Amino acid sequence: MRGHSAFALLALVLSTVQVFLWTEQPAYTDAYYHYNAAVRFARGEGLVDDYLWVYIGAPDSLPAPSHLYWMPFSSLVAGVGMATLGVSYRAAQIGYVLCLWGAVLLTYVLALRVRLPHYQAWVAGACVLFGGLLARYWGTIDTFAPYALVGSGALFALGLAMERPQAWRWLVAGALCGLGHLTRADGLLLLLVSVWVLLWARLPLRQKGVGLLLLGAGYLSVMGWWFMRNLVAIGSPLPVGGAQSAWFLYYDQLFNYPPVFTLQEALADGGRRLLEIRWHVFWENLGTLIAVEGFIVLAPFMLWRLWTWRSELFWRGVFWFALGIHAAFTLVFALVGVRGGLFHAVTALMPFWTVLGIAGMNTAVEVVARRRRHWRPRTARAVFTLAIGCLVAYLSVSSAAPRRVVARQPQLYRDLLAVLPAGARVMRNDPAELYYYTGLGGVVLPNATPDVLPVIARRYNITHVMLEFPNVPTLLWFDTPPPFLKPVPFPYQGVRLYAIQLDEAR
Repeated sequence: MRGHSAFALLALVLSTVQVFLWTEQPAYTDAYYHYNAAVRFARGEGLVDDYLWVYIGAPDSLPAPSHLYWMPFSSLVAGVGMATLGVSYRAAQIGYVLCLWGAVLLTYVLALRVRLPHYQAWVAGACVLFGGLLARYWGTIDTFAPYALVGSGALFALGLAMERPQAWRWLVAGALCGLGHLTRADGLLLLLVSVWVLLWARLPLRQKGVGLLLLGAGYLSVMGWWFMRNLVAIGSPLPVGGAQSAWFLYYDQLFNYPPVFTLQEALADGGRRLLEIRWHVFWENLGTLIAVEGFIVLAPFMLWRLWTWRSELFWRGVFWFALGIHAAFTLVFALVGVRGGLFHAVTALMPFWTVLGIAGMNTAVEVVARRRRHWRPRTARAVFTLAIGCLVAYLSVSSAAPRRVVARQPQLYRDLLAVLPAGARVMRNDPAELYYYTGLGGVVLPNATPDVLPVIARRYNITHVMLEFPNVPTLLWFDTPPPFLKPVPFPYQGVRLYAIQLDEAR
């Protein structure tokens, strides 16, 4: 018992260090968006946006309900911390410390459950804590740490319910599936997998029916309020339009205006481009499986061990979720998956991959030891386990340290505020970043020709356009600005600032 307590205490301390060490502010669009929403929530402003980063499912005007593309749980976790301790990035990270800690503890419990020695359970937990290539993301206000906890928790609870069907276990599994969906849109797969494995279980029909009802009840106990919010705000329980990304022929179509994509357009060349994309994405995602999920050395062991355990009741959900999430982001939502969707989603599998990898390594040592009698299996397991822990720690530090995000205020935004009039609203490549530094609302640059700009400007009261080359849609590269764009002097190479004159656009 003392060993368990010692692990829990040390894991809490190291989780705090890991979350706080590498990240002091947002560093990319997703993180800016989730943090901005958390700040507004903490200040009592509700879940509301004053900018658009994508036109899919876009509202008619701004401000508007937030999280019409991404899900809100990450912002809520950060918002609760800031509502309690005051608005700051460190306060926002408190909930993320607890999420990472919870995922590490779950890994430890899972390792002991499959009868790994205590020292290997410690190393398994440490591998998830260090994170490998995920290290610098654990402290980011994004879905990584929350989904590592609630996603793996849902699969763990499902496994327990499959082994010993009880009402409370199905309810807990359903509620955690709800939290998974509230964290990520693809978290719905957790519920679908739960239903799938329950329907195929060798259980009496009545017991399956009760299990499905309890799963649904647990899921709705979490997601019900979000469905109601969306029904009131946008007229449907979930935003529509995101599924169209399955037909993308290139990633920038995400920013099309108007956001219309059809299967007929995607199949104009007979589907050749769609197949080429998926073939390329397959190899990219295979790299994610090996390097991110498998820490390179654990990949073959974890895949082999999961395959051999796939028919066991506890592991069925893990098997089908792993297969489903990789298939979805390779065969269906390929471009979204390769641009970060899969990288985010696999955090739900990290506790399982780590334990499976070490368990598979143990079996491999036993197989070799039977052929090489001079081998000492116990010593070999200890040496290899220590080597795995050291490799993961090195991979984590070497990948995170050069990209450590420190708090800073770029001069660009100070100068921008000095040039723009009060109340300006800007169209630029990353409006979430602009809002974080300046508090100015706006919209994203559309993947469209310049004649679309006045249409968007009228709709959302946009006053200025900011072009930062080369991060500008190709269709907006022009040498001579159209008549409705008046150049504004701005002393930055590669940055062009324009005032929009709608009278000239008629």
